[in-house]
Amino acid sequence: MGWLDRLRRKDNSGAEDVAAVMTRATDAVERGDHRAALALWGPLAHAGIARAQNNIGACFAEGLGVERDLTLALRWLTLAANSGDPVGQRNLAALHFRGDGVAQSDDEAMRLYRLAAEQDDAPAQDMLSWMLLESGLPEARAEALRWAKAAAEAGIATSMTRLGMMFHDALGVERDPAVAAEWWQRGMAADDPDSEAMLGAATLLGQGVAQDSARALSLLLSAEAKGSRLAAPFIKAARAASPIEAAP
Repeated sequence: MGWLDRLRRKDNSGAEDVAAVMTRATDAVERGDHRAALALWGPLAHAGIARAQNNIGACFAEGLGVERDLTLALRWLTLAANSGDPVGQRNLAALHFRGDGVAQSDDEAMRLYRLAAEQDDAPAQDMLSWMLLESGLPEARAEALRWAKAAAEAGIATSMTRLGMMFHDALGVERDPAVAAEWWQRGMAADDPDSEAMLGAATLLGQGVAQDSARALSLLLSAEAKGSRLAAPFIKAARAASPIEAAP
């Protein structure tokens, strides 16, 4: 039985359906009223509802509606993670990754991200893929590719960008500039400026897409304006390669 099924159950006293309380809490969050949400999550968390435990832990971790308290964040997120809540596992992994309220441990972070990833939590899949690739271990690349694909298919733009990099640089897969460009196209459509930057570089060099210096410059400038640091190394070359045209 999944957490949504458990939320939909009513207790024997006929108390308000747990899912309805969670919905009210979500509405409070959308209004920016985290205190109201915490008041609703509290009884559920004490009753063992893992998602409510996660949400309280997240509020303590970020100081939302309550003073930031990493000790309490760790306590609540651990309860949620141990109950199998994938978001709780992912959020607890983030504490271990950053060393917030607990000793920093990439190993523990990866263990928890993997647990959440195996429950189809796309942000966890994305982060696990990144950590595996950043480890620099050739044997980790196949798993990094697997999780990046899963996250990308779930709509995570950063994984789309990473897949482009992996196909371009032959990391755990045969080099294929055309497939790399396709992933960067998808990442750009999903609003990741790094994908736009890399597509601009590929367009400048004619790798996987038709060479077009004017379009490349446009893509690179747009990506840089959106905050991508990957665009800058290519902009000078794209300017130099772009034709200067007289306007009518």
